[in-house]
Amino acid sequence: MVGITAYGAYVPRLRLNRSAIVQANAWFAPGLKGKGKGVRTMANWDEDSITMAVAAARDCLGKDNDRSHVSSVYLASTTLPFADRLNSGLMAAALTLNENIEALDITGSLRAPMSAVSQALRSASSGNNTLVVAADKRKARVASTQELDFGDGAAALLLGNNDVLAEYLAGATITDDFVDHFRAFDQDVDYNWEERWVRDEGISKIVPKTVASALTKAGVDAGDVDHFIFPTVFKKLDAKIAQICGIKNDAVVDNLAAEVGDTGAAHGLLMLSRTLEKANSGDIIVITQFGQGADALVFKVTDKINSFKPQRGFSGWLSRGVEESSYTRFLAYNDQIELEKGMRGEQDKKTALSTLYRHKNMITGFIAGRCKETGLVFFPPTRISYDTENPLQDTQVPYKLADITASVASWSADYLSFSMSPPNQYGMVDFDGGGRLLMEFTDVAKGDVENNKKMEMVFRIKDIDRQRGFKRYFWKATPVKASI
Repeated sequence: MVGITAYGAYVPRLRLNRSAIVQANAWFAPGLKGKGKGVRTMANWDEDSITMAVAAARDCLGKDNDRSHVSSVYLASTTLPFADRLNSGLMAAALTLNENIEALDITGSLRAPMSAVSQALRSASSGNNTLVVAADKRKARVASTQELDFGDGAAALLLGNNDVLAEYLAGATITDDFVDHFRAFDQDVDYNWEERWVRDEGISKIVPKTVASALTKAGVDAGDVDHFIFPTVFKKLDAKIAQICGIKNDAVVDNLAAEVGDTGAAHGLLMLSRTLEKANSGDIIVITQFGQGADALVFKVTDKINSFKPQRGFSGWLSRGVEESSYTRFLAYNDQIELEKGMRGEQDKKTALSTLYRHKNMITGFIAGRCKETGLVFFPPTRISYDTENPLQDTQVPYKLADITASVASWSADYLSFSMSPPNQYGMVDFDGGGRLLMEFTDVAKGDVENNKKMEMVFRIKDIDRQRGFKRYFWKATPVKASI
């Protein structure tokens, strides 16, 4: 039996109120008013598809230090930050996966994650455990409907043949160069074609045919489907597709439009992650996603579904949301307006790639050194450990800090230094079990930080080198929420 053995999700903390977008653009595009309800997820300035993918993967894999069972990792996205650097390799390093792992970037279509899952399922029959992670942070043209429809997020699945939560029954694929939208390499936003043509000539003809083929291969009657997952921004189109396929209306899974928005390539797996949280043994799940054709996969939930919980899960991430009403903050975080950063914001952010490589485990994996003689923790790790006038040499062993909580020892909220989210908040934190480090804080508002505040670690963008187009990543501290 092969199938899903673990799952996870991630949605950013910030939720932009759509009414803020509508009100700001009412002078130019009053027709947007009808889309002004609810909120959409909004990535912080230091989040992108890599950081969100790492968060979803950690949600799926949990805090176990031993991740040697993961043999392959696929990262699917249409908004990967590097065009020529292995993005999945960077993600694997942040997750401290083994160096002999197979890592692939899969992109070019919104259904890239479905292709990745299909490939992973084929590999699972040979005993491989493949981590498939999907993430997107799509930029839309200002005052467009996409700006309101889109959201930012990520999801992850582990596919294998041990302790299967949802057995893979069958799948089907149609590849058709039906271009409903596109984005050229030198463009930041999509160009979209007329909605009615996309809906009636593309989706309504291609998707039902794919679903029917998958159900036939699985030997499942359409009327027996319990959960039908089809991400779409077109209102009630998911119900129409289900009706065409013969799937009952109450099996249609909510597309999260009111509380998240459409997270692009990640959205199918994000909806699946939420569905698995509530699924019962024996349930039949059909997931399909459209993009120059379509993929459809059929799963049957097993008894193991009750023995697995993601670290926080979709519901946990959703519950920690904070509403954002500043439209200009949203534009600034997406590089769609340029702020006056002052002289303190003019620093050269060049990264020495040789230094980054030399210290990659420490910087990307957040690995400290723990002295095996004294138990003291050192960051950065060094050859010398100090035990009150008794220095010890070469006694430190690798010690991961990423999944260890910490407490704030001292802190500062600084309005003088430049920050994309003022005040710039940072401070000294003491890790549970040892280790002290000066860290930046993220996902915090004024008043969120105090001494002894419990913090957890998140992988984020440290600096952006705009002269050379390079992003530098590191770990930051953020308050632990009650939902953990």
